[in-house]
Amino acid sequence: MHRGRTTGKGPSTLTQIYQPPPQLLIVHIALPSWADICSNLCDALQNFFSLACSLMGPSRMSLFSLYMVQNQHECILPFVQVKENFTRLQACISELRMLQREGCFRPQGTSLPLAVEDGLQQFKQYSKHVTRGAALTYTSLEITVLTSQPGKEVVKQLEEGLRNTDLGRVRRLQVVEVTKGILDCMDSASPIEEPSNDESSILGTDIDLQTIDNDIVSMEIFFKAWLHNSGTDQEHIHLLFPSPCFSNISRARDNPMCLKCDLQERLLSPSLLPGTADGSLRMDDPKGDFSTLYHMASQSSASRYKLQVIKALKSSGVCESLMYGLPFILRPTSCWQLDWDELETNQQHFHALCHSLLKRDWLLLAKGGPVSLGHRHRAPASTFYVIMPSRSLTLLVKAVATRELVLPSPFPLLPEDPPDDSLKTVESMLDSLELEPTYNPLQVWSHLYSHLSSTFGKPQGGLHPSWESRALRKHPCKAGQLQTNRVRATVAPLLMTPAPGRAPKMPAASKPSSEAAFLPSEP
Repeated sequence: MHRGRTTGKGPSTLTQIYQPPPQLLIVHIALPSWADICSNLCDALQNFFSLACSLMGPSRMSLFSLYMVQNQHECILPFVQVKENFTRLQACISELRMLQREGCFRPQGTSLPLAVEDGLQQFKQYSKHVTRGAALTYTSLEITVLTSQPGKEVVKQLEEGLRNTDLGRVRRLQVVEVTKGILDCMDSASPIEEPSNDESSILGTDIDLQTIDNDIVSMEIFFKAWLHNSGTDQEHIHLLFPSPCFSNISRARDNPMCLKCDLQERLLSPSLLPGTADGSLRMDDPKGDFSTLYHMASQSSASRYKLQVIKALKSSGVCESLMYGLPFILRPTSCWQLDWDELETNQQHFHALCHSLLKRDWLLLAKGGPVSLGHRHRAPASTFYVIMPSRSLTLLVKAVATRELVLPSPFPLLPEDPPDDSLKTVESMLDSLELEPTYNPLQVWSHLYSHLSSTFGKPQGGLHPSWESRALRKHPCKAGQLQTNRVRATVAPLLMTPAPGRAPKMPAASKPSSEAAFLPSEP
């Protein structure tokens, strides 16, 4: 087993803001299953990047690189900035579509570990030359190997091939197995298989194993997880209870109960998409377009953002018209700086809270940390939140209106008996509607992806390289003819030095890209 990786993360600073890690995607191609996966994967990547490249506000995804492993490994796209770079990523996806779907080849067991090593060296080189002197540097990256082969076999292959590789700069290495099944009814909003306690998803080393179904929605949701704030350097929120609430389990009556939580978005705000807002995200803005809570909690600080529970509420006594903004999810924290006993106790208390709130049919009213409005001698404005339990180990948080924001609205009581003629007409109309037991957002789409793709991308016809162009790349003598069809590298990968017993040097076909000089990024 290779050495466990270390993150090298130091204590949080007052001004440090969460920096999303670069993502390296390695597509492990096996024939003939690639023919079944290719179209779904490329459509999912196209949809995801049309969204990720268009989002305004702070960057949610920094760098992206794509490798392909077939009979050898090849860098299709070196590390590039994701934001506002959809055209370049679209060209990369178009090239991925044109990869060979039929035939056979002799697989090489060392190609996949070599792709990981090559991508890691490219990342180190990028960090050294591109981010030198920048305010934010990239200290670690996440690597995803997407394969149609049995996941456990791929994990073993990586374990053996990376035995002597220094993975200190790798924040996460995961293998994602694409299964042959599809979501017939798309009933699940999260097709990613959660790790079970019976079968460990971490096999021997720090290599995670997941499975997803071979359909566009499942792959799309997997990629969207890259947009989450997944930092574990610190907990995001402290949920504080008055001392008497948990006096029986607190060490002292004057020591309030504190649950340490991580914050996660449930939805992307439409205001972050072009044409709906100017992208200026103010932390004191009560509109709810982009919640104050998320901005305050996502910034590193010596004192964590706090939610102070004020009182409990009956769930039937809260009018939904008084809630505003996008909802957020609270989970038990997974901060690595806490010891195991504290993490376990925190999760047990969180579990007990969710269970008790559901049993009592209660909600919680909480007051958020103060939001300064820039006036030294004036009391800062506060935001109040309603915290709702669910059947999962999560709490839903929504901002709730205060006296200052409420407008007068008459609500006349509903008469008991409407006129018979009107009642029959309306009931007949309602009976003609199709009734669904639940609302499934995965079955409703607004054509947003196609709108963003057509707005920020180029016509697809001019992006697909021809088969002749791709064949030329395999012959170094004609490499000069490929410049108009290939995406130029921002930073070229370093030459690999195989360890003893490894595969020989990279074939000549891949040397031109490995030996290339530094090239400026194309607009």
